[in-house]
Amino acid sequence: MDPTTDNGPTADPDRARASLEALRAEISKAVVGQDPAVTGLVVALLCRGHVLLEGVPGVAKTLLVRALASSLELDTKRVQFTPDLMPSDVTGSLVYDARTTEFSFQPGPVFTNLLLADEINRTPPKTQSSLLEAMEERQVTVDGTARPLPDPFLVAATQNPVEYEGTYPLPEAQLDRFLLKLTVPLPSRQDEIDVLTRHAEGFNPRDLRAAGVRPVAGPADLEAARTSVAKTSVSPEITAYVVDVCRATRDSPSLTLGVSPRGATALLSTARAWAWLTGRDYVIPDDVKALALPTLRHRVQLRPEAEMEGVTTDSVINAILAQVPVPR
Repeated sequence: MDPTTDNGPTADPDRARASLEALRAEISKAVVGQDPAVTGLVVALLCRGHVLLEGVPGVAKTLLVRALASSLELDTKRVQFTPDLMPSDVTGSLVYDARTTEFSFQPGPVFTNLLLADEINRTPPKTQSSLLEAMEERQVTVDGTARPLPDPFLVAATQNPVEYEGTYPLPEAQLDRFLLKLTVPLPSRQDEIDVLTRHAEGFNPRDLRAAGVRPVAGPADLEAARTSVAKTSVSPEITAYVVDVCRATRDSPSLTLGVSPRGATALLSTARAWAWLTGRDYVIPDDVKALALPTLRHRVQLRPEAEMEGVTTDSVINAILAQVPVPR
């Protein structure tokens, strides 16, 4: 039975897990490699969080999000962020109707399940901030009226890590609104050969249906999965371990900004989602370690002198994970 035809939440959590695991195989019909990024997007959906995708142009960031939406049968919209983009271009605005002599609200592209905010750092802070309420409160307020967004709702924003001219770096407060920061690297040699082979055989990235991408899970499966993740147990020792890792970032000599309590909560949430995806109903230290980099790398800030010496946020977090005692 097709899980997307159910009217209510899937009763069997194992079936929901199998449906979400099937996303990898389905997305691989369109995207070669990038399994960590795919997993991160699924974790974000389970945690009701948002994702910042960082990678050079041409590594399939947009295709990845579109393939995920098609595999989950979710509505998706894309906004190309540019310097002249206005907040109303994202959230929507009131439009005067001459026939009724009244103003009516025209929803913007943010009213969707999966919003691809392409090159988010190319638009000024005023427009960037138009997403803050949507990301945090899951609503848009126009003319004093709050309008709820669909559920599920996820913002997948992209930015280019090598081109900074004409960009507006996201402030720390806005970066902290993203549950995960996923790096999308250049493919390996074999993966790149596979990409070119697919294109030579007629693959069209703009036609995912022709590539065979089909819905393998639906909103009911996602809701059932979220319910199961919420029941995943966390021992006091694991909670203390998460706190110790995050507190260690605040004492690191290489960092000027450490992880806030919100970041600690995010790490606990992503570790629970990963534990459930791997088939367990309890969290172990390896789950925390597996999600520490994507959950914390954008929540810390390097000292200038450390950055000049070639230190990276990932190397600092890895060093902390190696030093903080692991519960037995």
